[in-house]
Amino acid sequence: MKKKIALIAFGGNALLPKNQRGLQSEQKKNAKKAAQLMIHVVKKGFDLIIVHGNGPQVGNLLIQMEESINKVPPFSLEMCDAMTEGSIGFMLEKAVLNELRKNSLDNDVATLISEVVVDREDPAFDNPSKPIGPFYSKYRAQMLIREKKWTMIEDAGRGYRKVVPSPKPIDVIPKRIIRDLVHSGKIVIAAGGGGIPVIINGNGLFQGVEAVIDKDFASSLIAREVRCDLFIILTNVPRVSLNFGTSDETPLSIMTVEEAEQYLEEGQFPPGSMGPKIQASIEYIKAGGTEVLITSASHLKSALINRSGTRIIRAARS
Repeated sequence: MKKKIALIAFGGNALLPKNQRGLQSEQKKNAKKAAQLMIHVVKKGFDLIIVHGNGPQVGNLLIQMEESINKVPPFSLEMCDAMTEGSIGFMLEKAVLNELRKNSLDNDVATLISEVVVDREDPAFDNPSKPIGPFYSKYRAQMLIREKKWTMIEDAGRGYRKVVPSPKPIDVIPKRIIRDLVHSGKIVIAAGGGGIPVIINGNGLFQGVEAVIDKDFASSLIAREVRCDLFIILTNVPRVSLNFGTSDETPLSIMTVEEAEQYLEEGQFPPGSMGPKIQASIEYIKAGGTEVLITSASHLKSALINRSGTRIIRAARS
């Protein structure tokens, strides 16, 4: 009997939270905690795809490059994406393998450095909006604008920062490899940080671009391509709520796609927080997906047995 497939997506802050220094030892411990969550999903009978964020890690790498720029030539953003996909993938892969061994499970684990195609005509390229990397002085920012044609914005009191576009993903290059691996029972770590953004240039060839892909949209795309049975999005709240942060806050245990679309249109889920997660969930369900589960890491175990989390489904169950 074919096993069900789950895709679980979580942010880079899970491995590098703001209240920590970012030491390698800290990130290894955080990877172990994340791996323990993954094992809960495997024990529930799912084959598994893991997608992680990499925002804090890429930011730190860009800061390191700026500090050593007079000694070592810096890499472009898409190269930094690849580097952090590899390093985070290594930490997660090792942690998941060790947790599997502790639980007498013999699954193999594979990390894929994943290129994700975006449309070179995506409107996001005309309006870069995602700040990345270090803060620069006015003098340094003006030099980078002039020499590298970067788009920079001023952050009052902290300096100037580079902003890049955030286009929607339209294809995952190793999707067939992901599908083949997970269908053969392998645990797959893929599209870290939303994947490495590439366009198809005028010659029909793949070309890297400096951009940021939302990991939830990339996860939704993979979940659709692989036909996952469960799409899990880990966030910092146990349940999605209406009127979040107010006296009328109402946690939701379940909602249909129609309800989710209505709440999104009403502005219940802001673009900078829950909005992309809900939109990615809607896209997955509308493309034939079965179910989305949104919850926090600490509530995942109980959410898997319907005691927490918010489920998004196609239609109300009779």
